[in-house]
Amino acid sequence: MHDLVIRNGRVIDGTGAAAFAADIAIDGGVITRLGVVDGQGRREIDAKGLLVTPGWVDIHTHYDGQVTWDPYLAPSSWHGVTTAVMGNCGVGFAPVRPDRHDWLIALMEGVEDIPGAALSEGIKWTWETFPEYLDSLDGQPRVMDVATQVPHGAVRAYVMGERGARNEEANAEDIAAMSQIVAEGVAAGALGFSTSRTVLHVAKDGVPVPGTFAGADELLGIGRAMGAVGHGVFEMASDMAPAEDEFLWMKTLSAETGVPVTFGLLQSPVKADNWKRLLTLTEEARAEGAQITAQIACRPTGMVLGWQSTVHPFIARDSYRKIADLPFEERLAQLKDPAVRAAILSETSRSMGPLGMILTQGFDRMFRLEQPEGLDYEPAADDSIAALARSSGRSPDEIVYDMLMEKDGRGYIYLPLLNYAEFNFDHIHTMMNHPNTVLSLSDGGAHCGVICDASFPTYMLTHWARDRARGPRLALEKVVSMQTRDTARLYGLNDRGVLAPGMKADLNLIDYDRLAIEAPEMAFDLPAQGRRMIQRARGYVATIVSGEVTFENGEATGAMPGKLIRGPQSAGLALAAE
Repeated sequence: MHDLVIRNGRVIDGTGAAAFAADIAIDGGVITRLGVVDGQGRREIDAKGLLVTPGWVDIHTHYDGQVTWDPYLAPSSWHGVTTAVMGNCGVGFAPVRPDRHDWLIALMEGVEDIPGAALSEGIKWTWETFPEYLDSLDGQPRVMDVATQVPHGAVRAYVMGERGARNEEANAEDIAAMSQIVAEGVAAGALGFSTSRTVLHVAKDGVPVPGTFAGADELLGIGRAMGAVGHGVFEMASDMAPAEDEFLWMKTLSAETGVPVTFGLLQSPVKADNWKRLLTLTEEARAEGAQITAQIACRPTGMVLGWQSTVHPFIARDSYRKIADLPFEERLAQLKDPAVRAAILSETSRSMGPLGMILTQGFDRMFRLEQPEGLDYEPAADDSIAALARSSGRSPDEIVYDMLMEKDGRGYIYLPLLNYAEFNFDHIHTMMNHPNTVLSLSDGGAHCGVICDASFPTYMLTHWARDRARGPRLALEKVVSMQTRDTARLYGLNDRGVLAPGMKADLNLIDYDRLAIEAPEMAFDLPAQGRRMIQRARGYVATIVSGEVTFENGEATGAMPGKLIRGPQSAGLALAAE
């Protein structure tokens, strides 16, 4: 008698191989048979007409705070994610000295737009060191497996205090102390180390993340410490400027220590072809013995602008600022007043710098997100607010205002900032087919007031495999492998991501024809009634973690089989070597 048998499914096993019909038997949280299963199960699920895939492995999330109070880790769990890797971009909550809790919260709030009040109320600080942080996570109930990385920002501030927080140069003693902390964290189970080298990442006070300007000696020292432990990935967000200098230390670190290095790669709105050069440099580095991989996104880094969002086109206009702090329903009543509307539309925005100009006046890059046929994350330039204004004879301000007032003031405008310089996804298609890239950058749990890209896994299936009309699609089997086997292997999670005997029984059962991402909505369900943008999904018939059904038809079952992952995981004993 098997614990669970899934029958009659269309299996896409995560290897990239063609789909096939099969039953799956699960025992003790592990797949024990794939093919024809004669024995019965204590529970059986008929998957006729459904896709059966591995659970999604999301390697770029920011649930570092949320994981301490929320066992569901939504929205990611709603989108079939069964493993989430946290601690990216150099920010996190350990190590931390007792008097620096608020400082780390402000760092996370500034970089990742996670409400500080929610973090302050939700996090119960039961740790100081990174191993103690892991211990605090271990054993907590949750629906999915989680893993984390040691964040450079926290380590630098812990060792160097204000000198580290203000990005002063580290001396040899500082580097030795930081390297020791990272080595202890990786030895205790962290999957790697992360840092940020982009000026876009700043704390709430506007200061760049600690480590942004760290020298090669600091980075190499930490990398060597990881190499001495014997595992770990070196992850970073970087402006890659100048690219040759970045690749020089990256190549040295990886080739010398054996530590894989991975960096985020997005198309720049200014240098639209620079991504090609970075991929060429990646190829050259790998040819020289360095394990360097680019993390890519499946759609633009785009903001969803609404009256309840962190920012919208009218946020810097005086008449709006007068009502900005009102509770939403009171503010909405004011916004419905024709006199208030006229006053806001008659004004120009206060100066907010170059980025603020785009956020408040970049109408050529603003679009209606919700279309009759669904959400449109790949709109044509001719569909922009500016183009609609030209064709209708109305001002772009008027069009935006009225769109935001839809759905009783809960309408949204989509503003793709990165990865959309040429108003199409053709470059993303090329990136996805490059051998030195891996799907990533969902930022699950972060940018709560303006982005919800935790829906990436579902979008891969709906847009890239099924619905894309403006260019080539991807094979469904490739889409599955990109976010299961490929992401798992980068971080040494060789026990999951493939459906085969001996592998961890993390699965999704999907009604592919019905699969869809729902429109974004603003929820106030974080601690201290903190705000976050969420997106739900339709079409996930079941999500299974370690053989236990955690979600059925979008509803949580109450099962909590998720564990803290400590270090790399070995492949299942019954999985034949490829």
